[in-house]
Amino acid sequence: MSLTPLKTKTKLQDSPTSAPKYAVTVKDAKGQEIKCGDPSATRALVALMDLGAVNGGAASHWGGPAAAAEITSAIHALMFQTPKWYQSYNFVNDIGHAENGVYALRANLGYGDLDFTALKGFRSIESKLTGHGESHLYPEGVLLSNGPLSSAVPQAQGLAIADKLIGNDRVTIVTMSDGASMEGEAKEAFAAIPGFHKQGKINPFILVVSDNNTKLSGRISEDSFDMTPTFSSMESLGWNIIKVDNGNDLQACYTAIENAVESSKNNGPVCIWLKTVKGYGVKATEEAKSGGHGFPVKAYSDDIISFVDEIWGGKTPEEFTTWAKELTVKPEANASSSSIKKEKAQAGFSRAAIKAVQANKPVFSVSSDLQGSTGMAAFQKEYPTHALDVGIAESNMVSTAAGLSKAGFIPVVDTFAAFGVTKGNLPHIMASLSSCPMIAVYSHTGFQDAADGASHQSTTYMSAVSSIPYAKAVVVSTSAEAESLMTQAIEEIESARIEGRDGESYFFFVGRENFPAELKEGMEYKLARAQVIREGKDGVLVGCGPALFKALKAADELASQGVEVTVINNSSVNTPDVETIGNALKNANNKLITVEDHQVIGGMGSMLIHALKDNGFEFKSKSLGIKGHFGQSAYTADQLYSKNGLDEVAIIGAFNRL
Repeated sequence: MSLTPLKTKTKLQDSPTSAPKYAVTVKDAKGQEIKCGDPSATRALVALMDLGAVNGGAASHWGGPAAAAEITSAIHALMFQTPKWYQSYNFVNDIGHAENGVYALRANLGYGDLDFTALKGFRSIESKLTGHGESHLYPEGVLLSNGPLSSAVPQAQGLAIADKLIGNDRVTIVTMSDGASMEGEAKEAFAAIPGFHKQGKINPFILVVSDNNTKLSGRISEDSFDMTPTFSSMESLGWNIIKVDNGNDLQACYTAIENAVESSKNNGPVCIWLKTVKGYGVKATEEAKSGGHGFPVKAYSDDIISFVDEIWGGKTPEEFTTWAKELTVKPEANASSSSIKKEKAQAGFSRAAIKAVQANKPVFSVSSDLQGSTGMAAFQKEYPTHALDVGIAESNMVSTAAGLSKAGFIPVVDTFAAFGVTKGNLPHIMASLSSCPMIAVYSHTGFQDAADGASHQSTTYMSAVSSIPYAKAVVVSTSAEAESLMTQAIEEIESARIEGRDGESYFFFVGRENFPAELKEGMEYKLARAQVIREGKDGVLVGCGPALFKALKAADELASQGVEVTVINNSSVNTPDVETIGNALKNANNKLITVEDHQVIGGMGSMLIHALKDNGFEFKSKSLGIKGHFGQSAYTADQLYSKNGLDEVAIIGAFNRL
């Protein structure tokens, strides 16, 4: 029986018809000159795009795209020789941090409607040029979404298998980083692709690895383990290896990709092992341990002028200098009268872990590269013998912690919620099934990772873990709450083990931004107990995590209108404090609004309302949350809260309609 796929139409744009605005030439195998986008232009554009995002309040990435500028230029110079390039090539960028380099290159090449003006909105809520490539927002330029490292590689494998089934004459090219090569998904594809080639089930495939021995927190070989044996083993797996010792040499890159395309058609899958320098083009970032992972120039700093000038070797085109000068103009600052102490809630977790070790509790930290963002870096600095970085490998992190737990340690794992509850979900289930309690510190919940876009925004984190047996999901709002509840969780696991019980795991979820250090002076925090922050007779607002502060703002505004509402912090989302919240409802007109930066389905509101109804409480309610869609890039989370109906204005509107 024949196998015919459904008809689909690509939205990718055709190849540019004009020469690059800023070009350099290389020679192909026949000795003919080929015009490529100038890597210096790519780097300079990335720097300007990044500072624009930083000025807007967002983070951005410099090191990865700087390292990959030559290979990306070479690949596009080859692909775009075919007018409808997508008929001959699948191009998939899995170096999510380097997507801005692809945008910059394509603007220089004149791809679709991209130009330098379009780049100026990078990572803003108005732009389709998101922090990581998002095909749901920019299908004209992104074939497969990226961000969670290595996820696009096995998807590209599927594309190449589909091409074989259909009979398409198409080569799949995937760019990825050495850090992404640490992921389990990557290693599965490394073995599968040459295996399927031997069976005649996959089209030509080229894997380009940018190997610069660098991840976010530093040098891979120093922080975790050397990746050289992994890349050396590719040949034994069935890959034809083309090694380029200077991956920042454009001619070497073009020759490698040209040879790889020919070889992949005749000899099977090719791995281009590209030795690059992260942060290439600026001496300070080349020498930095992190390779200048984030953008090193501060908001509105005139350092951007010399930064771009160094990239261009002192011969900066005028339009780049003009753009750089525009970025140094700082808008008038709004005066702030708030004297409330603020800090990242993450700080509380490390303080609790440090105190636990000081009390001789066997706390051990297992990280997967992001401890600087989750707050656990402070603990690891204080007690380096109590910590391990397994590299960019979240599943391995959780399973390693399970083994440590079985042996009697109290392990703490940490990463972004978007990765911990997805790549770590099955290992967490198996850890619970194996009676291996642990503590997870998962940050950047909901829309808090605004600039990185949908792939980094964890909007299903509560629903993903709340139904795991013997696991408690806790969404904290402040550093004081984080410290108190983390301490209690450590003590609960210790007590369970001493008493011969298995114990339970605790998932702590936290935002990214600075928040008040305390919800209320002198407030006491207890696991599975809600905190009443303010009281009123007209209704109840319940929130947790960053969204709780939106409820507090709404309460202030309602009070100015003569409406008094109770505001409750319901941090223990899958073990809600029914007694406290139910009694508050009885005293406040039986009106309930829940607010969270999570999908409404399976979120805090749905779990709370279910529990209240099961316990016989009658009330009117409305749950505010995300309604079945992905997020996008924005400079700040507040912009996404407003767009998705999660700010104080939306809360007040929902309350008035209830």
